[in-house]
Amino acid sequence: MDAIEFFRPVALVGLVVLGLLLGSFLNVVIARLPADESLVWPGSRCPKCGHAIRWWENIPLLSWLVLRGRCSGCKQPISWRYPLVEALTGALFWAVHARFGWSRELVVFLPLVVLLVPLTFIDLEHWILPHELTWTGIGAGLLLRWLVVGQEAFFEGLAGALLAFVGFWAMEFVGAWLFKKEALGGGDKFLLALIGAFLGWQVLLGVVLLSSLQGSVVGILLLLVRGRAGPAPAPAPVPEPAAAPERDAAKDADPDEDDWEPGPTNIPFGPWLAAAALEVLLLGPWFAEHLPRELAAVLGARGS
Repeated sequence: MDAIEFFRPVALVGLVVLGLLLGSFLNVVIARLPADESLVWPGSRCPKCGHAIRWWENIPLLSWLVLRGRCSGCKQPISWRYPLVEALTGALFWAVHARFGWSRELVVFLPLVVLLVPLTFIDLEHWILPHELTWTGIGAGLLLRWLVVGQEAFFEGLAGALLAFVGFWAMEFVGAWLFKKEALGGGDKFLLALIGAFLGWQVLLGVVLLSSLQGSVVGILLLLVRGRAGPAPAPAPVPEPAAAPERDAAKDADPDEDDWEPGPTNIPFGPWLAAAALEVLLLGPWFAEHLPRELAAVLGARGS
């Protein structure tokens, strides 16, 4: 019994360290996937000077602290995103364990964290949700529910993925019809389908309500403080030399060219969907205990 009690905290430390290490890799995904670059080659390099990152400069959190947040080559600041993603992934691994312990659910929901973290930061920076993550995540969620939890859980996840996709597609259609333009991001329906595949259909309404409420509150606060919710407008392009009209003509002739830019009231919705999914997942017992029964049911909350 004493050996078991000793092993549990050691295993938990190992789980958090695994989260930190995966967070370091997720930084690579966040930086390279939107640029359509390989995730494995070349090795990690400083994006400003090209300095090859040595192994001891790539230890999660510790290296950033030892280097004082600066590249050892060019001495330029290292983005705060790198230690944040590492710490966030490690903390979420701990939180999922605190919620579910050493159970089958832990095996299912840790991969969900590994998917939601890069999707959040990619959407915040680039306003896209790569299909390489969303489509793969839908398949992974259904497969894990089937293999780890059981057939009933698989069909709940399948219903969740289908209901999320169809429901969000319907909202897109209605929004486009009412406002004569795209009112919702096209990738959001795949992210919601991913969440449904992992968590089941029961939580979808709660995820949509929480994400809409929280996103709206933050958007309003940003409008009040900064005058705009979205990012600052890009600087005006420098006029091209006279030899470039052929390039412009080709660009204008491309029907698939997407020149949309976020307006002052736009915010990416993906991070709020991800945050709401994690809240429903991790705070379910708290919702069930402290919220009115009807509201807890809407949020899909279940007891511990």
